[in-house]
Amino acid sequence: MTAPDIAVERLGADYFADPHSVHARLRTQRPVTPVVLPGGTGAWLITGYAEARAALADPRLSKHMPGWHPPPDSIIAALDQHMLNSDPPDHERLRKLVNKAFTARRVERLRPRITAITAGLLEDMPAHGGRRGRTEVDLLASFAFPLPITVICELLGIPVGDRDDFRTWSATIVSNAAAPEVFQAHTTAMVRYFMALLAAKRREPGDDLLSALIAARDEEDSLSENELVSMAFLLLVAGHETTVNLIASGVLALLLNPAELARLLAEPALIDGAVEELLRYVSPVNHTTFRCAAEPVEIGGVRISRYDPVLIALSGANRDPARFGDPDRLDLGRDSAGHLAFGHGIHYCLGAPLARLEAEIAISALLTRFGSISLAVPAASLRWRPSTLIHGLESLPVRLAP
Repeated sequence: MTAPDIAVERLGADYFADPHSVHARLRTQRPVTPVVLPGGTGAWLITGYAEARAALADPRLSKHMPGWHPPPDSIIAALDQHMLNSDPPDHERLRKLVNKAFTARRVERLRPRITAITAGLLEDMPAHGGRRGRTEVDLLASFAFPLPITVICELLGIPVGDRDDFRTWSATIVSNAAAPEVFQAHTTAMVRYFMALLAAKRREPGDDLLSALIAARDEEDSLSENELVSMAFLLLVAGHETTVNLIASGVLALLLNPAELARLLAEPALIDGAVEELLRYVSPVNHTTFRCAAEPVEIGGVRISRYDPVLIALSGANRDPARFGDPDRLDLGRDSAGHLAFGHGIHYCLGAPLARLEAEIAISALLTRFGSISLAVPAASLRWRPSTLIHGLESLPVRLAP
């Protein structure tokens, strides 16, 4: 896979906690570098903004990975046949089925319900225990996770009571450290769950997105059965992972940058721009899922051979000083337009309007509800999930005061 004059970078466990420093170092050498990820998978990693944006829109970088997909009759294949793993024309066919549900206009109609869920979660927080007028909570478990998972479950028509199972399964699927037997068990459990849920919805359809997809599958034959299960899986996982980590990591970024936190408290109207800057700064999706060179491609002066796997570091592109001045500084007044937190091109995140709205409501309501928020542990002790795909915290202990 490697050009003879380019050394391969082996990424260690420190990459989970601080991908930004690794990307900065690699980018100063060259914007396209061969790497071996924690766990042993090799790929080309693109860390430069211009190169990343071009690669995201390059049809020669295909989602068809020869030899990488599970056998069609395996149970895991039922999670593999979604639009994020598809090239045209299948990609357009699959995306078209759900596109209308996530337009900015449709998503805006969810504002009252998202606001109500947010208010309920914040109201419940003091019940988690406190002393001397202060409450200590894991903000991720009590707020950042339940808000987006509740919203996406209601939208899809999935019982919210099963959300703890989803959190466990999702964490395993995006992890680089899960044991093979655990990965197999959790993916199998998720497939069986969705098969049972979809069968129940066939018997009793509801006013929800999964029931609509079933109708498309049964009446128009627009989806195969595996595509239907894969779509449910993708919408659930992608529908909460980005926002969970945007809220949690975004709040952490504000706590570690008190001047910017004070700025937002003084000017609440900054929230829309603040969300864009937090998306750029924390980049909840660290890099894209794999692409494969369908033919030889030159990117950033490096020749990538046919069938070589490629990863595009969205967080690396978002901290490229050639695109964003002083990129490691959080600046809520910055024009962050053009950031790649949601990708670019045909695979641009379908749920971007929903993620933006949830983060705007969540962060604004949190700062309004509590007069004081501070970390309950030293920042250096915070643990990051063992995933190269998702950059997110394991927990976020904070102290809150009215």
